[in-house]
Amino acid sequence: MRIAFMGTPDFSLSALQAILGAGHNIVAVYTQIPRPAGRGKKERQSPVHEFASSHNIPVHTPLNFKKISDVDVFKKLNLDLAVVVAYGLLLPQEILDAPKFGCLNIHASLLPRWRGAAPIQRAIMAGDQKTGIGIMQMEAGLDTGPIILEKSIAIASSDTAGSLHDKLSTLGAKAITETLDYLSDLSAVPQNSNGVIYAEKIKKSEAHIDWSKSANDLKNHIHGMSPFPGAWTEFNGERLKILSVEVSDQSGPSGQMISAPLTIACGNKSLNIIHAQRAGKELMNIEDLIRGVDINLGATFK
Repeated sequence: MRIAFMGTPDFSLSALQAILGAGHNIVAVYTQIPRPAGRGKKERQSPVHEFASSHNIPVHTPLNFKKISDVDVFKKLNLDLAVVVAYGLLLPQEILDAPKFGCLNIHASLLPRWRGAAPIQRAIMAGDQKTGIGIMQMEAGLDTGPIILEKSIAIASSDTAGSLHDKLSTLGAKAITETLDYLSDLSAVPQNSNGVIYAEKIKKSEAHIDWSKSANDLKNHIHGMSPFPGAWTEFNGERLKILSVEVSDQSGPSGQMISAPLTIACGNKSLNIIHAQRAGKELMNIEDLIRGVDINLGATFK
């Protein structure tokens, strides 16, 4: 089959590598335009762009598909199928209809739960016990298409958005290669009309830690925001990002350090801080971090 791959970030890369490694014919890659990144704000190609270029696969970076010329280029590829994963652009109906077998999307949730932009983060923040990967036949609605293949995975208590991202990226790669191998034998099943929840994009304004909430809720909140944007608290006027924690049965006044090396009381129970990051510093385990910060019992975090 003649396949176009459409993706942008690291999450997409595992699927692209797996499809190529399985011997499928990827005739074109679509990804977002290079954007400023890093301290120097130099334009940087996406991970998918870099990989495709290194494997001599033609790369296309339309700003969107509003230009007729971009749509025509896509149609002239004479595709059998397009695989889409975290591409970042909405595809118009003309693009969805162009390949012989349409466009397949790799979505990081068990649909219809967590349609939308941030399914990995929202699943952790909501305290979900499991999530997964869905291979979906794309249609005009936002993640509304029928499901061709689905694989589930447990969310571990220690999982952060970062660790779950990596697990689901690997699972997505396995799911899409399995789908391509058995495409003619698989049937698309409409999504359940019940249980629809949208995974809104994470806002930085959500990242502040409210210590009056329960330890379980805050663990989910912190892990869902780790590593980016990073849930934060304030101590002595300095912002401290908390990246991983575990729940403790200890209790005390909300926001107060109640035991070493750093246990902070919540509205119910408390959190042992495992990894944190000071402004402008590297991520550290808590033992290393407190060597450079004078934090004593009774210290207050806001």
